[in-house]
Amino acid sequence: MTEPYQLSVAQAASQIRAKQLSPVALMESLLARCAALEPRLKAWVTLDPNGAMESARQRESELMREGPRGPLHGVPVGIKDIYNTQDMRTTCCSPIYADFVPDHDSTAVALLKRAGAIIMGKTVTTQFACGDPSPTVNPWNALHTPGGSSSGSAVGAATGMFPASLGTQTGGSVLRPAAYNGVVGLKPTFGRISRYGVYPVSWSLDTMGTFTRSVEDAALMLTVMAGHDINDSHTSPRETADYSQAIGSHTQPRIGVLRTFFFERCNDEVLRHTEAVIDSLRSAGAVVEDVQIPVDFDTVLAAQRVLMSVEGAAVHEENFRTRADDFAPVVREMIEMGMITPGVTYVQAQRTRRRFRREMEQAIQGFDVLLTPSTPAAAPRDRSTTGDPMFQAPWTTCGLPTVSLPSGLNGDGVPLGIQLAGAPFDEERLLGVAHWCERVLDFTLTPVG
Repeated sequence: MTEPYQLSVAQAASQIRAKQLSPVALMESLLARCAALEPRLKAWVTLDPNGAMESARQRESELMREGPRGPLHGVPVGIKDIYNTQDMRTTCCSPIYADFVPDHDSTAVALLKRAGAIIMGKTVTTQFACGDPSPTVNPWNALHTPGGSSSGSAVGAATGMFPASLGTQTGGSVLRPAAYNGVVGLKPTFGRISRYGVYPVSWSLDTMGTFTRSVEDAALMLTVMAGHDINDSHTSPRETADYSQAIGSHTQPRIGVLRTFFFERCNDEVLRHTEAVIDSLRSAGAVVEDVQIPVDFDTVLAAQRVLMSVEGAAVHEENFRTRADDFAPVVREMIEMGMITPGVTYVQAQRTRRRFRREMEQAIQGFDVLLTPSTPAAAPRDRSTTGDPMFQAPWTTCGLPTVSLPSGLNGDGVPLGIQLAGAPFDEERLLGVAHWCERVLDFTLTPVG
C-alpha cells in the first residue's frame, strides 16, 4: 500500500481535491518521514512541525468550506534557504543571517501559497548557494556527496520528506544534485521564474528551479510559478502556459546528441551508460542524431566563473568588508577573485555568454531537445566537495531550459542521469519530450530509508 509521503505532487493534489486524502494526513506522514530520516540526512535548516500541522489544518478547513485555492492545495513544499519566507527564518546557511526573518515572501513562494501549497520549512543550502559543502548526506550512500548548492532540497525530494522543493542554479545547483540524488531537476529558461526575494549569487546567471520525483510534477510546479514579475526586471513578458498539458503530448521526438565536450569529459562508466540510454530511446522510436557545434566549452566555463565571481563580489561587498571571517572558504575565494578581476575581463565574459547563447539556439534548430550526460561522473565518494558543475554551467550560461532525468545506478549504487536542453522559453516541448524519455527509462528506484 502506498503511504501518503510516497505520493507525487500530482497524485497528492488530485486526491486532496477529490477529498480522498486529508492535507492533515499527508502532513502527518511527511513529518513522520522527516523525524525518521532527518537525524541522519540533515536536509533541514528550519522545520516547525507544529506550524506545518497548523497550516495543514487550515488548508483542510478551507477545502471543506470553499474548495481548493489552486492546483497545489494542501501539498507541502520544501524551500531552499535563500528564498525569503515571511515570518520564517531565511539564513542562507550563514552566521551573518542566522536570525534574519523576512517581512515578505519571495515571488516564487507567494505564488506557491496562492496555489494552495504549504511551505513546510527551509532546506539546507551550501553557504550563500556557493561551493562550500553542506552537512546534508547523500541518501544513496553516505560516503558520497549529495551535491550542491541545493543539497537539502534534492535529498528531501528523493527520500519523501516532501513531494517537491525549490532550488536555484548559478552554475549547476539544481541539475547536479538532482542527478546525484536520483530525482527530476528542472532549470527553466533564464527569466521564466521571478528571482525577487531570493538572495542573489549572480544577477545575470541566477535561475530558479525545482526538484520533484516526476516530470509531470515539474510541469505542475512551473505552471504555478512561471510568469512576468514587475519586481524582477529580468523576468520575461512572454506568455506562459499550463505546462501540465505537455505531458503525454510527444511521441518519436527528435533528439540531438551533443557529444562535443560532454562525451569527451565524462568517465567510461557514464559514457557507456549514456550510450545505452541513447540506444533505448532510439529503439523506442526517437529520431536521434549527433550535433556538432564549434564551441570552446572551456572558454564558456571560464566566462561563467568570471560572471559569478564579479557579481558575487558586488553582492557581498558590504558584509565582506565588516565580516570577512564569517564567509566559508569557497565563497571567500570567489569574492576575492571577483574584487581583483578587471572590468574588461567582465565585459568580455558577457560577450562570450551572449555569443554562446546564439550558438546554442542555432544548434537546437531541427531538434526538440539536445541530450548530454547530466554529470561527468556519479556523485564523488568525497564529502568535501559538491561535485563538478562543468556539465550544467554551460546551460546556465546560455540560459536554455534544461531537465535532469534519473536514468540508472552506477556500480556503487548511486544514481546517474541524462540532461535534456530545449529552446528558449519552449518548456512545453522540453517537458513533453522529458516525460516521453522518463517513461522509456522507467527509473522508479528510491534510496533506502
